[in-house]
Amino acid sequence: MNDSIVIIPTYNEKENIEAISRAVIGLEEGFDVLVIDDGSPDGTAAIVKGLMEGDLKGRLHLIERSGKLGLGTAYICGFKWAIEQGYDYIFEMDADFSHNPNDLPKLYKACHSDGYDVAVGSRYISGVNVVNWPIGRVLMSYYASAYVRTVLGIGLRDTTAGFVCYRRKVLETIDLDRIRFKGYAFQIEMKYSSLCLGFAIKEVPVIFINRELGTSKMSGGIFSEALFGVLRLRWAALTGGIKPVADR
Repeated sequence: MNDSIVIIPTYNEKENIEAISRAVIGLEEGFDVLVIDDGSPDGTAAIVKGLMEGDLKGRLHLIERSGKLGLGTAYICGFKWAIEQGYDYIFEMDADFSHNPNDLPKLYKACHSDGYDVAVGSRYISGVNVVNWPIGRVLMSYYASAYVRTVLGIGLRDTTAGFVCYRRKVLETIDLDRIRFKGYAFQIEMKYSSLCLGFAIKEVPVIFINRELGTSKMSGGIFSEALFGVLRLRWAALTGGIKPVADR
């Protein structure tokens, strides 16, 4: 078994799922893939099952859930599965090629070789590296991260990034059952919890490219959750509410 697995949540990603799975599994470094599908009516899960019975057998895995239960819960489901299976490096990644599979080895190196506990594929650590986003969305994302840094008092430039590598021990320490948020705020909560628990985070510069195929799952409610969620996170930290799972 490889030591690394890439978790890819999906909802209606039939245009991308085979290509992204093959791109990740085809890397020399040896990444497995776990797809978490939330009942996609377009047949995404059926495509994955076909690949699992073919040449990607043993490298591609699938968990099917009934309906759209949220990005955060999908990742937590995947984290728990990956820990049970014994993977040491556990990644978050989108299905739509907005995250370049060729950047996975850079995140892996930051944790495996450079001694960091979390590696974040950062759009903003070396300027604004976003391609094909409307300017309004770029500004919203960039200033949302600035707002998060200010409220939480942290130095991360890309707090909402969804391209991340965690060492196994990080996910074993965070009380995953008490993670509150499902959208953008989930990404913030995971990074902030990691920092509060003493883990070291490295931002690795990447270029984010807006999807070419399929439909974006972004909504105004996701941004609203992030806006107010960070205030709750700051309060939790100030009142001792962010503790390792062993202390609960």
